[in-house]
Parts: sequence; C-alpha cells; structure tokens
Amino acid sequence: MQKSINKGFTLIELLVVIAIIGILASIVLVSLGNARQKGADAGIQANLSSMRTQAEVYSGNNTSAYATVAVGTSSSATVCYTAPAATSMLADPTIKQAITNAQTASGGAVSCAVNTGYWAVAVQGKVDTSQAWCVSSTGQAKWISNTSPLTAANSCL
Repeated sequence: MQKSINKGFTLIELLVVIAIIGILASIVLVSLGNARQKGADAGIQANLSSMRTQAEVYSGNNTSAYATVAVGTSSSATVCYTAPAATSMLADPTIKQAITNAQTASGGAVSCAVNTGYWAVAVQGKVDTSQAWCVSSTGQAKWISNTSPLTAANSCL
C-alpha cells in the first residue's frame, strides 16, 4: 500500500504570508510618499540656489540689475518675470527657468521682490506648506514662515 504525500501549503499558511506582504507593502508606500515630498523640497532648494548664482552673475554684468521695482506673489511663477520690465534680472532666461522649476516642484505659491539694491525670491515648501524656501541678494538661503505669502520674499531680507 502506498502512502499519499500531500505537498503544498495550507490555506492558513498562504493567508498569513499574504497578510505579512500586505503590511510590509503599506509601510513602504507610506515612506515613499514622504520621500517624494522631501525630494520636492530638495528640488526647490537646488533650483533657487542655481537662481541665486545666476542672479549674481547677472548683477555683475548689468549695472542696472536692481533698477526695476516689482513685488508680487502668485501660485504661478510668471508673476516673477511678467511684472518687471525686460531689463530686470528676473527677465533673464536662466533665472526664469530656475524659478519656474522651483515653483513646479512646490506646487504652491511663489513670491518675488526686486527693488533698487536688493532682490529676493521665496517658494512655498512641499512637506510643510507653512514654510517657504527663500534666497536673496543679501546672501540669505533659509526656510522662513510662509504665513503671509504676499510678503514672503520681503521676509527673507
């Protein structure tokens, strides 16, 4: 007489394994969402850092870099380079692109201020929308309170 041998897993064993995989997958997905937001904040910082570098190059080449007065805040980066005259540093294509990229990564508000002797740009953060990353001609590069978006760029000075 032959003895039958059952090979395979029982239903309970399969359900336990599926449950464990589901729990691990949910933990990974939650962590991944937070990492994306932190990556967006890093993108904002990198774009505004390159914008600051280009602004210094622009001001070194143009004596009237700060001549145009423009202050604005919007959920679109175009507020930074449509309000000022074409002679403003914000009209520079590289600076325009850096501000646009930072605002796109944020998905939030952008604030720009250019006046005689100074400039500042602030973009709302992705992880904490009550904060904005700000760079300015005074050398500032920091997180500031974004409680008043209309003056966020001016708060950076």
